[in-house]
Amino acid sequence: MYLKKVDGPRAVRLPDGSIMTRADLPPAKTRRWVASRKAAVVRGVIHGLIPLADALATYGLSEEEFMEWKTAVDRHGEAALKATQLQRYRQP
Repeated sequence: MYLKKVDGPRAVRLPDGSIMTRADLPPAKTRRWVASRKAAVVRGVIHGLIPLADALATYGLSEEEFMEWKTAVDRHGEAALKATQLQRYRQP
């Protein structure tokens, strides 16, 4: 088995005790952003699995879009990232 050389950790331990690896991140060519994929990217950046600059470049996100995801997760949890629940959690 060969491991690709990457900068940074290959896995991090989350506060709930689970382990998140780079394999848990969505594919780089993701087109359909469901709440669980958005949350995985946010968790990966927050816990140091992937640097913010790398996440923005890999997934083609703007910093503003990522910060909106992060704010939604911080305030309301992963459910706030669902497109059908957007109106409920949107700021007035």
